[in-house]
Amino acid sequence: MVAASARMWRAYTGGAECGDILAYPHGEPTNAHRDKLELMSDITAEQVRHLAGLARIDLSEAEITSLTLELGQIVEAVASVSSVATADVPITSHPIPLVNVYREDVVADVLDTAQVLTQAPEHDGSRFKVSAILGEEQ
Repeated sequence: MVAASARMWRAYTGGAECGDILAYPHGEPTNAHRDKLELMSDITAEQVRHLAGLARIDLSEAEITSLTLELGQIVEAVASVSSVATADVPITSHPIPLVNVYREDVVADVLDTAQVLTQAPEHDGSRFKVSAILGEEQ
């Protein structure tokens, strides 16, 4: 499906690669554009409309068409990466190995509550007093 979709995209855009154009390439979509778009991806305009509804995002038809195209490109890119990832390629999240450097926990002298509260502008004997920052809804 990925190779066929990429061929359809190149034919539709006059040879552009899928990643070359991120927005809808020909202005406002027509029904003919939508038909071509449906063939290029497993992502449909109905799915984008449904997701927009779940997210409570009001999208125009042009935005739905554009997002359908963009999400289709993302699906195709993931599929192309997945097709070359084999069992002998280790899974990585960074190009170089990362190591956390921790120091040993050392018990040290600490201030007690009374000493800390002497430095506070306001306190109630065991805690700092601060003004409310949340509205009535919380």
